[in-house]
Amino acid sequence: MKESWSSFDTFEPSFRPLVVIELAKGTKEETREWLTKRIVDKKANGGAQLLVKPLVTENGDQNIYLVGASHFRLLLGAESVGLVKECNDNSMRTFTYSSRKTFKGFADDNHNFLTMAECQYIIKHELENLRAKDEKIIPGYPQAKLYPGKSIVRRLLTNGILVQIFPLHDREELKKLRHTWYGRVKIGYQPLDEIRCYFGETIALYFGFLEYFTFALIPMAVIGIPYYVFAWEDYDKYVMFAAFNLLWSTVILEVWKRFCAVMTYRWGTLLMKRQFEEPRPGFHGVLGINPVTGREEPVYSSIKRQIRIYLVSLPFVCLCLYFSLYVMMIYFDLEQWALDYHKENESNFSSLMLFVPSIIYAVVIEIMNRIYRYAAEFLTSWENHRLESSYQNHLILKVLVFNFLNCFASLFYIAFVLFDMKLLRQSLATLLITSQILNQFAEAFLPYWLQKRHKKRMKKKMYSQKTDTGLSLVEQVNLEKGMGTYFGTFDDYLELFLQFGYVSLFSCVYPLAAVFAVLNNVTEIYSDALKMCRVYKRPFAEPTASIGVWQLAFETMSVISVVTNCILIGMSPQVNALFPDSKMDLILTVALVEHMLLAMKFVMAFVIPDKPRDIQIKLARLEFESLEALKQQMLFGHCILLVLKTLTNRICLWLHYHDADCASTQLVCQSSL
Repeated sequence: MKESWSSFDTFEPSFRPLVVIELAKGTKEETREWLTKRIVDKKANGGAQLLVKPLVTENGDQNIYLVGASHFRLLLGAESVGLVKECNDNSMRTFTYSSRKTFKGFADDNHNFLTMAECQYIIKHELENLRAKDEKIIPGYPQAKLYPGKSIVRRLLTNGILVQIFPLHDREELKKLRHTWYGRVKIGYQPLDEIRCYFGETIALYFGFLEYFTFALIPMAVIGIPYYVFAWEDYDKYVMFAAFNLLWSTVILEVWKRFCAVMTYRWGTLLMKRQFEEPRPGFHGVLGINPVTGREEPVYSSIKRQIRIYLVSLPFVCLCLYFSLYVMMIYFDLEQWALDYHKENESNFSSLMLFVPSIIYAVVIEIMNRIYRYAAEFLTSWENHRLESSYQNHLILKVLVFNFLNCFASLFYIAFVLFDMKLLRQSLATLLITSQILNQFAEAFLPYWLQKRHKKRMKKKMYSQKTDTGLSLVEQVNLEKGMGTYFGTFDDYLELFLQFGYVSLFSCVYPLAAVFAVLNNVTEIYSDALKMCRVYKRPFAEPTASIGVWQLAFETMSVISVVTNCILIGMSPQVNALFPDSKMDLILTVALVEHMLLAMKFVMAFVIPDKPRDIQIKLARLEFESLEALKQQMLFGHCILLVLKTLTNRICLWLHYHDADCASTQLVCQSSL
């Protein structure tokens, strides 16, 4: 029998703090009382049924609260969010409290059955789903309006009452992870399972993809070095390199799907059901009933959303794309000026000036990408998407379109309008190397330097060998709340996507692109690990079964690379020599080869299964067992109905036999028949 939220008392004698809630200083007492009451209230009353404890600082402020949950509450929460755990028979199944004894490692006194990251994810899920019921305003703040279905956490954040919510680090586990992850320089695989247990599946999957992509770049780098050394100016010999690139870009993406399926099955997220996602915290609307789940949730007109997308967001994106092309033309004017200056002076300084326009343009591209990112986030949030997945898809689409045009439009223009292979090679190398340096500085070195300054101001050494176990809870919270916030893997995947474009689109022009990509990614692994463990607050875990829409983005880039490389091969002198009389024959031949390669690419994608055979069998077995269990349940219910009907008929016959002639008896007998 499924346990209800109020079946047992959720009081936990030994409170374990998992999540920190920081309110603004000077928050009114009635607001704090109302919020804590909503958090600890029963689910039936619209609460989260969690445990809350104020953290009293040295100056007596009570604007920080620690949130935890009882072991029983966390188990019910694990069932509610659909966590998948390993059973005693080594299969992966969705956790249910009623069948908890069948899961590996479960015991009533084992509070480590759920990882700390899973517990924090459950608490975050419950806090985000705290929604207003009858409240019109936030107590103590008449200007902070509420309506039924509005996310309480979202309203508190937008009104500045709630500063932040973040999960606490486990100092002992973090120290072990740091040692095995980046504590010593070694050649080997990352501890992805340990990363998953501490940071969750989304971050572990990113580091898994980063590692896989780095290893996949090594063949391209190894082949590219001799091309650079022995055939730098001989474009005719790049035909074979481009052909290898076409095969490489398809195979690595298909093989990654298989690696991803193996990892996510082992972690349980491949089986998680996401079709009935909860509304995202930022979603707002009138409180209504979901026709699928029957639950109360906000309802917003899809027509209004479409109007916002097509009449506001789309024109704004087109305007930004036009501005990006305008900046690109200014860059070409600078290139022409630098070239004229070099022709007039012919000096070492003038030779260096040839690279200045590309460097300036690379810096401008990074600045424009970051400014546009903020605008895209605002627009996508304003569009009011119901699901987090829908929000992410629309945001990624906006950002990818702009970034692709902003980063690669100049390269396409140089290659297919100016037909200047030397300038294309120079621009590609400058853009790639400059963007990698800027990203390393902005994402790793600058945050780490700022965090070091923060430590000095606090007069503490964060997570050092001497003080890791000596920090009190108050000191730990005060230090962590001042650390930077990690906003997810979006920027990290975007950096890899653009890098993949630089390597695959024009690889035959600059074979060393893969070499610089490998070197960058090796340092990226260590710098990203450093910032996750020492620079940023611990992020909430997010279950995921794949890299999501980024897989489609990489596959789209690989298709575009087929077209660009075929055109570049067709432009080579070696191929042009085969068609001295007719350029139309050359164009038709290149188009035919391009279509054949695309066909081969799609055939390979179809032939290579997304999941290994053993994973397919395990998933099919689980589906079969689920259907069998449903049949048994339906059969059991049918048998119960037959027994009740037979029993009712016998009671009616017995009553008739004893001349029972009351109206109620006749009614029962008629209804049974």
